[in-house]
Parts: sequence; C-alpha cells; structure tokens
Amino acid sequence: MSLGAVGEEFAKTVGVPPDYLDLVPPAHGGSPWASQLPVGTLAADSVALASLAVNAASAERFGVDVAPVRVNRSRMAASFGSERVLRVNGEAPSVWAPLSGFWMAADGWVRTHANYPHHERALRVLLGVEGAAGKPEVAAAIQGWSAVELEDAAAQFGAVVGAVRTADRWREHPHGRIVDQAPLVQRTRFDGAAPRGWTPGDAPLSGVRVLDLTRVIAGPIAARDLAFAGAEVLRVDSPALEETGWIHLDTGQGKRSTLLDLRERADAETFDALLSRADVVVTGYRPGSLSRFGLDPESLADRHPGLVTASVSAWGTTGRWAGRRGFDSIVQAVSGIAMTESADGFTPGALPVQALDHSTGHFLASAIVLALVEQRRVGGSIDVQMSLARTAKALLTSTDDVEDAAPDVVLPFVERQFTDGRLSSLTYAPPVLAFTGAPSDYQRVGGRWGVDEAEWAS
Repeated sequence: MSLGAVGEEFAKTVGVPPDYLDLVPPAHGGSPWASQLPVGTLAADSVALASLAVNAASAERFGVDVAPVRVNRSRMAASFGSERVLRVNGEAPSVWAPLSGFWMAADGWVRTHANYPHHERALRVLLGVEGAAGKPEVAAAIQGWSAVELEDAAAQFGAVVGAVRTADRWREHPHGRIVDQAPLVQRTRFDGAAPRGWTPGDAPLSGVRVLDLTRVIAGPIAARDLAFAGAEVLRVDSPALEETGWIHLDTGQGKRSTLLDLRERADAETFDALLSRADVVVTGYRPGSLSRFGLDPESLADRHPGLVTASVSAWGTTGRWAGRRGFDSIVQAVSGIAMTESADGFTPGALPVQALDHSTGHFLASAIVLALVEQRRVGGSIDVQMSLARTAKALLTSTDDVEDAAPDVVLPFVERQFTDGRLSSLTYAPPVLAFTGAPSDYQRVGGRWGVDEAEWAS
C-alpha cells in the first residue's frame, strides 16, 4: 500500500477493503509543488481513491476484478492548478477579485473573499466603504478592526472574512476543537431501502442520475468526477445566485446546467420530479440552508429510499461555525495553513494550489461511488459528508514527509475550438481520474451555465 496518512485515514473511515489498497502502486516523481506541507501526497491520495472507487463500481456491475490505478502526476498538477491552464477565448481568467486577499487589521492579519458581487457588497457595507472606493480605502477601514472582531461581524453581515491564526491557536479555538474531533468523512446509513439495480451501460456509472446542487470548486469537482465515470449529472442553481462564468467552464465538464427557484411552486414541482428519478444528490451550500426545501439527508432518505446523498461544507455541520460562509482560501487562513506556508514567519502565505477544495472533491466522489456500490449490493440509503476544515486538519497533522518539488513539471492541457459565437476556444486541464478505461478527455466541454432544460436526458 502506498497511500499517505490522509488517504489511509479516509480509506479506513469509509471502509475501503484493505486488499483494495494494494492496488495503488507507489507514486514516483515527487510533488509537483513546493510547500511546507505534504500537498502532493494529499492530492495523489484523493485522485487515487476516487479512481479506485470507480474501478470497484466496474467490478461490482461487470463482474471483473478491481483493477489497479496509477496517478499521472503531470495531469494531477494541471488539474489541481487548473485556473493556471484555463484560457477562455485565449484569455486567462481573473481568479481573484480586487477585494479578495490578505489585509492587516489592528492586531493581525485577515483574509477576505469577495469574488462574488454579493459578498463584495456585504464587505463594503460592513466596512462603510462606498462602492467606488478602491483598495487603499478598504485597507484603511480594515485596520480599524481587530481581526477576530471583523471575522465575527462579517459572519453576521453576510461577508466572508477569516482571521489568520497559527495552527496551535486554531486547535485551541472552540470550533477548532470540534473539527479535531470530527471524522474525516461523516457517513450515515439509513436502513429499509431495497437495492437499486445497475442500469445497463458500458461506463462504470452508466445510468446513475446525479443532482448537483453545489458551487465554486469542491462540490462541482466531486460531481464532475461522477460525470466523467459515466453518470448523468444535472447541475441545479437558483437564478438569484449567478455563478462565475470561468469557474463553471473549469468545473462543469460533462454536466448539464439548469436554473430552478425552489421558492416558486412550479419550479419546486419540477425539482421534485427530477428528484424522484435521481440516484445521487450532492449539495454544497451551508449546512441547514436547504432543509426548508426538504433536502436534508433524513428527509430525502424517508421520501426517496435508496438515495445516496452527499454534502461538502467549509466548517462542518455542528458547532456555532457550521452556518458560516467559507472557501478554501479562508479555511487556509483560519486553520493555520497560511502561517505554516509563511515565507518569513510574519506575512501569511498559501498552498501552491487550492488543494483543500480539489482533494475534498475527489475524496467525496470516492465516498459517493463506494456508497452506490454498497446500495446496489445490500440496499439502504447512505449519506456522506465532508468539510474543508477537516481536510485542512488532516493535512496539517499528516505524518507524511514533505516531498521535494519535481523541477520543471509540464502542465498538459487540451484546447477545443467552437463555432457557437459565445466561445471561440477553450483551453483546460485534462481529466485526472485514472480508472480502467477512463477516456482521455471529457465528452462535454464548454457548456453554458443555467441554459439546459430541467429534465433528465435519459
């Protein structure tokens, strides 16, 4: 077995058979990135286990042996750093908005996330800074706050701010202690549902229907993995929360995308019709925010026996922080990763890629596929949950050695040309999963956000 510490913890938590782990050959070539933490091992573990789970699904439905996997480190480097490869009509995306980043508060550093317009507006209102004001005015306003006071006020105001802490300070924090005590994957089984059969098809997840109610990176990557393995994935968003165009192009491969407002009766009825034929529901909103629509795991298992549900959050599902907004960059700042990556011990740094998002997404996909295998074998409804904060804890406490960065890693890419008038070309990272028979490229690329019919294609 060649998994690192986080991969071993994940495999044990979700019940991967020990003999399966011998099918992950030793990885060679070092890490694609320079870091103070074993980011390369974390990334490779997540990709290997997602690939291994898909091979397990193939074995279950086609009666073959579970095949070994071997992670391609160059593809992994391109996929985890996909925003560096992405070109839309030849142009690189603007990854960070002007008001997203590190700022000095009165007593330390904070990190803000203002990529979405509604988060930027909330931050400006909280700070009392007009919409036309630039970074100097924002910096001056932030310096009038203590880091923790601004963090707490932002949580109440709908803005996204994290106080930069050391790992020790985070472990002493009340929510840090909750995260420490949580499993890497929270897995719940509801009995009483008969096994659902596999739908005929050639791909490992042919016939599996997935509702993707996720945003940004981790959740969309998990659903993208399922689509790449053959599932039909329909992403559903509210028309009131527009997605950043380049992010959807970067994480929406293989999916269709539609808009439904679940507060409207007609849209709610349409969604219920979709749900009645779904096999998997993946959510990425703050814990509890979809419960009013009956989309909590218990309600879904009761109304749709045999469903596999999955969710990813920033801070987990319990404690006062469970309902707080958060992104990979904010979790890095709060959990101690930013200070661990500091070059001078004072100025916070960051992981070389958004590895919390990407690895959590692949781990979640693995847990979903293994839950599907179990459901088809013995029945039941299964729920799996992960959080970026718990992945951060696993990375910070990993016993793996930090690998030397491999010099001159060449990032592979795929370029496609279009004639629809909206896109002329799209350059993107190739798929990273390494299951047996995996295609070399995504079948569907360049789909527009929110334009597809709210119906199953199959």
